[in-house]
Amino acid sequence: MFGKRRLMLLVTLVLAVALLAGFGCAATDEAAEEPDKGKIVFADLNWDSAMVNNRMAQFIIENGYGYETDTIFGETIPLFMGLRRGDIDVSMEIWVENQQEAYDEGIAAGDVIDLGTNFDDNFQGMFVPTYVVEGDPDRGIEPLAPNLRTIEDLPQYWEVFKDPEDPTKGRFYGAVPGWEADKILTQQLETYGLDEYYNLFRPGSNTALATSLVAAYEKGEPWFGYYWGPTWIFGKLDLTQIEEPPYSEELWQNFACGFPAVNVNILVNKGLPDRAPEVVEFLTNYRTNSDLISEVLAYMESEDADYEEAALWFLREKQEVWTQWVPADVAEKVRAAL
Repeated sequence: MFGKRRLMLLVTLVLAVALLAGFGCAATDEAAEEPDKGKIVFADLNWDSAMVNNRMAQFIIENGYGYETDTIFGETIPLFMGLRRGDIDVSMEIWVENQQEAYDEGIAAGDVIDLGTNFDDNFQGMFVPTYVVEGDPDRGIEPLAPNLRTIEDLPQYWEVFKDPEDPTKGRFYGAVPGWEADKILTQQLETYGLDEYYNLFRPGSNTALATSLVAAYEKGEPWFGYYWGPTWIFGKLDLTQIEEPPYSEELWQNFACGFPAVNVNILVNKGLPDRAPEVVEFLTNYRTNSDLISEVLAYMESEDADYEEAALWFLREKQEVWTQWVPADVAEKVRAAL
């Protein structure tokens, strides 16, 4: 009798274990069937605005849509080739006219899809601190060149910007040697006849150019030179651009006009819409402008923040902007992650 009871208990235990094992297998199978979204890889182009745009988009994609993200760092054309091959899924800043041939080939082959403009109000040219023209009563600065507006006005004001190494001419702070802008500015000064009045001073680096401007600005001294946006400089300093003849293809052949604005677009690999259609919709809605990006970069500079910290600052402080890019439920997930 006792033996039969033990046998029945053993059978019961075996059945219970088998039943639990069955539930475990079912749960495992269910977990195995959970789709793997895979990573969305960004092109980490080697300038600040591109990296900040990447981190902003990555945080939203990871926390709002549940995808992992990654980056590949590099130069413009190699990263664009990676985008065409599918090694990279997203590039947040394709400066179209700066790589027109590669862009046209990628679009024509169907390897990449242009989702539209990130920002198109970028700019570059000749600038002076606004106080040089208008003065700054709060700082006790009188206008040094009150009628300075256009390149035609510059010859009469060369002494305001006197070159400390050659006091017979003014100094124009140009681009870094090796930049395409250096070639353009050299020709522009000759075309405008400004080389008779100004020496072209070439800073050794981007940092050296920024330092020369900031040092003069903090002292309230005159400064005349080349700059571009979006950069942190325009998020912190008040500069006035010297007017040049409006851009035209004909005048640009001899660099006898202002720099053209460039379309900065978001491109994705052809496979991303099928793999992550909701992410592509978000990136299609994504739009910034030069003032906004300059503000983020200025925060990064003043707070000595990295790209991730700058992106978090943007997401916290500019919710009225980025919540327009995503559905309400995604916005709530991102807010919760912040």
